[in-house]
Amino acid sequence: MAKEVGDYITKKKDMNFQSVEALQSVVNVVNEAAAALNDKKRTIRESAIPEVLAGALGAGIGGVGSFAALYGLGSVVGLSAAGITSGLAAAGSIIGGGMVAGVFVLAAPVAVLGGVGVGVASHLKHKQLRQEKERLYKEALSKHDAIIKALKEETDADKERLDYLQSLNILLQRAIEDLQKDLGVAKFGRTMYGKI
Repeated sequence: MAKEVGDYITKKKDMNFQSVEALQSVVNVVNEAAAALNDKKRTIRESAIPEVLAGALGAGIGGVGSFAALYGLGSVVGLSAAGITSGLAAAGSIIGGGMVAGVFVLAAPVAVLGGVGVGVASHLKHKQLRQEKERLYKEALSKHDAIIKALKEETDADKERLDYLQSLNILLQRAIEDLQKDLGVAKFGRTMYGKI
């Protein structure tokens, strides 16, 4: 049975995708699936995200709990410590201090903004995030169905092509599951987003 619309997760700490930027990895996989469907000769080698696909294939369906963890297997994320400390030191030098002063220089504008403006911006971002999750969920479902169909139709394809399609299948399946959780969508049956 499908959950009601009101079951959408509203606490960021409980969300799989806490920002629109966090959804970029899903966008990358959906775009890669579209490219795979448009070019029957495409394999992991020609992919824009080869490390991610190889990691997904290596981890398999049962190996990793979330899409973000699975996607992260093949990609480097984050800033270097050297980059962060040099940035803080540069900001701190504005007021004659070092790295510690830089923390306060960079934090001051945030403290000034406070109040109503932050509340309004937060509401708009939350609404935009939900809309983007809904859009990507529908798109991921569509691409997942198409990839499964391609796996069935291309049984005579070479191993590289089948591995590529299987890795996309795994990534799309995980993305769908994590989006379902965030959107409060049941895993089986019909929902407001279509048949699962």
